[in-house]
Amino acid sequence: MAPFESEDSTTAAEEVDDRYAGRRKAARYVVPVAVVGVAAATIGLVPALADSGDPDLPKVSAQELIEKIAASDVQQLSGTVKISTDLGLPDLGGLESSFASGAMESGQGSDGSSADPSSKLTELASGTHTVRVAADGPDKQKLSLLENASEYSVIHNGKDVWGYDSESNEVYHATSSESAGKQAKEAKEREDVPATPKDMAEEALKAVDDTTSVTVDGTAQVAGRDAYRLVIKPKDSGSTVGQITVAVDSKTGMPLKFTLTPSSGGAAVVDAGFTQVSFAKPAASTFDFTPPKGAKITEGEDVEHGGAAPEKSEEDLGKGLDGLKVIGEGWNSVATFDTGGQGMPSGAEAGGDFGGFLDSLGDKVTGKFGSGTVFKTRLINALMTDDGKIYVGAVDKDALVKAANAGQ
Repeated sequence: MAPFESEDSTTAAEEVDDRYAGRRKAARYVVPVAVVGVAAATIGLVPALADSGDPDLPKVSAQELIEKIAASDVQQLSGTVKISTDLGLPDLGGLESSFASGAMESGQGSDGSSADPSSKLTELASGTHTVRVAADGPDKQKLSLLENASEYSVIHNGKDVWGYDSESNEVYHATSSESAGKQAKEAKEREDVPATPKDMAEEALKAVDDTTSVTVDGTAQVAGRDAYRLVIKPKDSGSTVGQITVAVDSKTGMPLKFTLTPSSGGAAVVDAGFTQVSFAKPAASTFDFTPPKGAKITEGEDVEHGGAAPEKSEEDLGKGLDGLKVIGEGWNSVATFDTGGQGMPSGAEAGGDFGGFLDSLGDKVTGKFGSGTVFKTRLINALMTDDGKIYVGAVDKDALVKAANAGQ
């Protein structure tokens, strides 16, 4: 099927500008850098594309599809999600386990729980995983991570949040004096961090400006549902982001797919998607949880008072990072701050096998700024100068060097 009629991203964004007033300007700088971190941290409910045909749907413009996403209000669903994340991180071999062992010996993390969601769900940042999800309004959600013979679940039901690791038979429990769903929503709004497929799509759309192209590129089927394909990509070279493709359910407007492809080509950095989905109301028992007999139970801090970080302004954040600044615009923007210390030691300075390991992590670069090391993934790259300045963005090595030179 031929691609649908498309519109320039600037035109497509104009009609929804008011919807994102007050946050859009900052987001257009933050999103390129935030995409990978957010995808890794909150990918649990983000579905990827499972192509099975090109349904014949009425033509829509990019503007109309953006508005359809913004108007979507799915409250009930259940389904199975397959998540694949490939950041191209180096193989650390036994180093990670050695660090973990050392931390335990020094007492760090000794009070932690394998059922704590804040640590367990970071497993979604790499590899391929299968997740079952269910939701019934803002106060009832469940996510289950299936791994071979074990299962890990997070259940939110009213004021209670439970985490359960079947492998270790450990339980994590936290409560809130208010609805945890409302707390999560308010925290997300304060920090501008997406937490659902719809949120991720809206965050990407807030980056739309004259550096971005937004088009409708045909149709697809995702988990048996007809969907439109919305394609978001940088217009200029230099970004490591090739394109973002969002499969949008033709009936509900809910994003059913989020796939991020790097400009370098190859497999997607993030490809997460529904293999089965239903918008029927889940059974109430889905969100019930009783700790199994003999399970070790860890009580977490109150979600509202103990567990939530205090709200920080952009000014406070800048001070904490010694003057966080942004160089450039749109997808080629680079965030920079000063660590206030020395740069990374060279292999010769570190000595031994560890010195060789340090040298293998990045590429040495030089410029008007002096010298430093570029650390690379398939999406986010960072330059640490020898005098302790950091430049990071979804840009290639040359763009980081250029930003460092401009920052002098």
